Amino acid sequence: MTIDSGGSPTRPAVTPPTYAAPESLVEHARRFYAEGGTPATPRMAATVLLVRPAPAADGEAGDDFEVYVIRRLVTMTFGGMYAFPGGGVDPSDSRAALDWSGPPAASWGDRLGLAPDAAQAVLCAAAREVFEEAGVLLAGPGAGTIVGDVSGAEWESARQALVDRRASFADLLSEQRLTLRADLLLPWSRWVTPEFEPRRFDTYFFVALLPAGQRTRDVSGEADHTMWIRPTEALARADAGEISMLPPTRVTLAEIAASGGLAGLPAASAERNAATPVLPRFELAPDGTGRFLLG
Repeated sequence: MTIDSGGSPTRPAVTPPTYAAPESLVEHARRFYAEGGTPATPRMAATVLLVRPAPAADGEAGDDFEVYVIRRLVTMTFGGMYAFPGGGVDPSDSRAALDWSGPPAASWGDRLGLAPDAAQAVLCAAAREVFEEAGVLLAGPGAGTIVGDVSGAEWESARQALVDRRASFADLLSEQRLTLRADLLLPWSRWVTPEFEPRRFDTYFFVALLPAGQRTRDVSGEADHTMWIRPTEALARADAGEISMLPPTRVTLAEIAASGGLAGLPAASAERNAATPVLPRFELAPDGTGRFLLG
């Protein structure tokens, strides 16, 4: 701390966190700004950090935990990057009429900074996407219950119908007489894709504990690798250049790693601002490299 000329203490300027941008994104940005491009309208989306207890050194489960990550195909938007299961809100998510467990949509709207119908759509998208991409179903016969193993042939057929858009998530729940367990989704943050990207998303991040009796399955046609990994290990591997992640993934992993363990996630979520979007800023250096600035 320093003292200004008036004798009052002043705090040193805080340098915002920065993250190197992949060359492919630098090229997008360079072309966008050179051509005076118009930013695309972000599409509403949702993503889910599935977490589970990590085995302790003695083989017993402790409060340490792992998170499920998938690597997007190189042919996709943000290809080659590790991320969490998720995707855009589908029109059927907005029109869904379904049984609901947890706070009403209006309360969720207040929490997420959305109208009630939009909040419901985001939550439906989160639950639908984690079933489509990881084979995990956040639903049960009623409040306080959840289905067990959903890896059988009947469930796989239902999952594929969702992927192919031959059925809606509401249809699936209705046919199986299930209630959406919205209360299992812990709101965490909201990120908006930088303006230079041709495909932009306004993405809500949620955390959810892997339901007992269920297991993730590598069923996403949009990924070429999946893994369970401790957040601290994922960050260390990213720092070493072994795996690639964009700022939203890296920052979120760091945040949940600092949440006080698995038991601390609900309390940490309750203190989070999940309505105000994080807007990474892009900066192009004279040497041609690019970086993202947060804050």
